[in-house]
Amino acid sequence: MDKKMQKPAKYVIFKTRWGYFGLAGSDSTLCRSYLPEPTSANIKRRLLENLPDVDLDENYFKKLQEQITGYFEGARVDFSRVPIILEGLSVFSQQILRACREIEIGQTVTYSGLAKKTGRPSAGRAVGGVMARNPLPLIIPCHRVIRTDGKMGGFTAPGGVSLKKKMLELEQQVLVPGKTPNVA
Repeated sequence: MDKKMQKPAKYVIFKTRWGYFGLAGSDSTLCRSYLPEPTSANIKRRLLENLPDVDLDENYFKKLQEQITGYFEGARVDFSRVPIILEGLSVFSQQILRACREIEIGQTVTYSGLAKKTGRPSAGRAVGGVMARNPLPLIIPCHRVIRTDGKMGGFTAPGGVSLKKKMLELEQQVLVPGKTPNVA
């Protein structure tokens, strides 16, 4: 559900089990998220880069904050209905990111598979570039996109490929009934 950016812009940085997480956007839509890091200073700098006139609001997307916190504690959470903004991205990037949003928790898709879903079967490498610039990680689950050979591929978030692997392991554990996630 893509929308146009509306003013005023807001942001929040909040603590999860895995570190601090950031969200930014308008009153009703997100334009950026930032995956957990141990301190909030880097998140604030990166989250707000090139976003003028953004105000801190501790209650910004409060329900989503709770869902994200739950995700990192092992809850099964579907972020596919969170209203987002993909302004400023190419049509190709927007198509790839929308297709990526459809990857369900616990599932993975290859870069070339995602390219095929958007009608561009030879654009696997370009998909990797789009994933590297995903402005809404977790909300748009780029961590669920892997290489054709089953290896992780890249991950530009803090923590790199090890964070990607840890997120996928958490999701696999959530899918097994009665199994408590043990990733920290």
